[in-house]
Amino acid sequence: MLGAINAFLCVGFGAFGAHSLKQLLSTEMIAVYQTGVQYHFYHSLGLIIIGLVLSHAPKSKSILLSGWLMLGGIILFSISLYALSITGIRILGAITPIGGVAFLSAWLLLAYGARNIK
Repeated sequence: MLGAINAFLCVGFGAFGAHSLKQLLSTEMIAVYQTGVQYHFYHSLGLIIIGLVLSHAPKSKSILLSGWLMLGGIILFSISLYALSITGIRILGAITPIGGVAFLSAWLLLAYGARNIK
């Protein structure tokens, strides 16, 4: 469910950026915004994958945690990039790497949890 909701949001954010922000933001800030959309979409699909894997291992704490980390990564990484590009507040860029670490951790935990499925 969280993956599908985030994929929906990602399409909305992408359309908003393509149709409303191109006239308002610099080329650099459009690229920042598009990076947020790109990673948001990839990790929305990751959440869907995690949901499917959890159906085969519903008691796996590592797979469940990977989902929460992936959702946290979307919030910290993508949302911070959206906010940075729209507001120009550069300090928001300091939050983005924390989201990147959450993404990395989520993928590793998913691999670990999937390896242990019997």
